[in-house]
Amino acid sequence: MAVKIRLTRIGEKKVPMYRIVVADSRTPRNGRAIDEIGVYNPHTDPATVKVDAEKAKKWIENGAQPTTVVKKLLRQAGV
Repeated sequence: MAVKIRLTRIGEKKVPMYRIVVADSRTPRNGRAIDEIGVYNPHTDPATVKVDAEKAKKWIENGAQPTTVVKKLLRQAGV
């Protein structure tokens, strides 16, 4: 099973907000997630990124692959 750390869209129409989740790579974007590790809100100034660093490190050590956008967000959060 290939596990990815990726974004799931939440929020209203034209005002997106995202959850950073761990999910099977074969599930749809807003499908079932294994674990939720953070939140990203691009509409605040500056953009808000809240990540549970311990969970993120644990999942990466266990082989979860972050997407390019999530990798950038994790760097910003200091993980």
